[in-house]
Amino acid sequence: MPLDDLRREDLAGRTAAETRAAIRAGQWRGTTHDLAGGYIQANLAILPEAQALDFLRFCLRNPKPCPLLDVTDTGDPEARQVAPGSDLRTDLSRYRIYRHGQFVEEVSDLRAIWRPDHVGFVMGCSLSFDAALEAEGIPARSFRRGSRIPTFTSSLDCIPAGPFRGPMVVSLKPIPPRWADQVRAVTARYPATHGGPVHVGSPAAIGVDPSRADWTTACDLAPEEVPMFWGCGVTPQAVAMAAGIPEMITHSVGHMVLTDLRLADLRQA
Repeated sequence: MPLDDLRREDLAGRTAAETRAAIRAGQWRGTTHDLAGGYIQANLAILPEAQALDFLRFCLRNPKPCPLLDVTDTGDPEARQVAPGSDLRTDLSRYRIYRHGQFVEEVSDLRAIWRPDHVGFVMGCSLSFDAALEAEGIPARSFRRGSRIPTFTSSLDCIPAGPFRGPMVVSLKPIPPRWADQVRAVTARYPATHGGPVHVGSPAAIGVDPSRADWTTACDLAPEEVPMFWGCGVTPQAVAMAAGIPEMITHSVGHMVLTDLRLADLRQA
């Protein structure tokens, strides 16, 4: 099929590998929300090898926003551990390019700019949480505010590593009080997809104004709802800008790496 022939409902029920193939063929350029159900979606950062060791240290020191799932060999675009047969140059529906701390452009294919010294970092994503919560009887989809997860730059500082330093980006879910403790407990069982929340309560306490759209969309909070914030894989993009990193290529928000991992592969007791 030519570009744009596929609709979201056409992709329903497809595996992660099948959905990656549709993206690679140019048949899907939308977000990956609710696609490849049951499979883990992931964040992406690509860096030159010269910065890769420092970024690896950064991820290990900041596992809440940057839980590592896979690191590619230098120059190899395949995420062999989590998505055999994948190609990180083509299998995301949209990418963002940052140079010297500035956002440069969004593209749908990296083959023209991929270099032999590039290293890909695949990191867990909270888009997988809803399935985990639903499996525990928690009506996660009813907590949503539209199709995009509200995401904000917070005043929480990441632990620096080499040149990588800056604020933590957080995602927000407004939780009805009756579910708050259970949501916290369930998400804590999945540290590879950000784990439990980094903050519960007043958004202002971590420098967030939910009424102002930041990375995705604004979020209205009802007085009775409990604001819960998780570390977010958009953090590397905020760090790239704050620290003036010479080059970083990432996923666009909501346009994720679709891995072959399942929730059961990552659940901790």
